[in-house]
Amino acid sequence: MPDPLPLEPDQAAAIAKVRRLMLIASVTTVVAIGAVFGAIGYKVFKAGDSPADGTATGTPGTVVEVTDTLPASAKVISTAVGDAQIVVTIDVGGATELRTYDPDTLKPLGRLRLNPQR
Repeated sequence: MPDPLPLEPDQAAAIAKVRRLMLIASVTTVVAIGAVFGAIGYKVFKAGDSPADGTATGTPGTVVEVTDTLPASAKVISTAVGDAQIVVTIDVGGATELRTYDPDTLKPLGRLRLNPQR
């Protein structure tokens, strides 16, 4: 195969400029891909970590115990469990009370007291 013709100075400058731009684009791409893999690796390796005091919620095997006191004359009428809350219906001396709790932490979310009209 015969040797290619020598390049003119304008052609050589254009090829050098294209090579420089391709090098910048390649380095930027490699850095971006490395950042994505680094973030994924960080999430994967930190996903199983939980606090040492056992206060983590939502992890399998974590037991949360809570005691809520009721008035002496109160009776639990019903309970309902959903994705966002647990609702306990209580009869307190003729008045109905609804108490809602977070299902993950069992912390009280609210209380609704329904008094009978007199």
